[in-house]
Amino acid sequence: MKNEMTLSFVAIEENEALARMAMTCFITPLDPTIEEISEFKTIVSEAVTNAIIHGYECDGKSQVTLHAVIDDNKVSMTISDEGAGIFDIEQAMEPMFTTRPFMERSGMGFTIMESFSDRLSVESVIGRGTVVKFEKTFSPVTETSRMR
Repeated sequence: MKNEMTLSFVAIEENEALARMAMTCFITPLDPTIEEISEFKTIVSEAVTNAIIHGYECDGKSQVTLHAVIDDNKVSMTISDEGAGIFDIEQAMEPMFTTRPFMERSGMGFTIMESFSDRLSVESVIGRGTVVKFEKTFSPVTETSRMR
């Protein structure tokens, strides 16, 4: 099975839930386990939150765009913004690094995304935005996986 979708929305914190739910509905035909759904929603949530908070500083007018492709049991997804960009991607991906400690940000977003995905990459240009790409392969549906 192959399917594809694109979703764009205003960069406000309330739309993080929209992104999570829309993407969860999109992967439903893969019959994911609860654990797979939870991991996938977490990746989407972290990437979208980064775009809203760090990319746009919650400006409430810019756009975050999600693009996803299902091919067999693998989902490839891109979350992009045209915001501030990341000065040092390597540093940003270090556990516990945050540029927003006053907002009680833990600095674990990229670490979490990396641990829940099969592949994660980040591209960014200062003043032009950031693109987060990830892939996640879902388990083939079996009676055992349905019981998890």
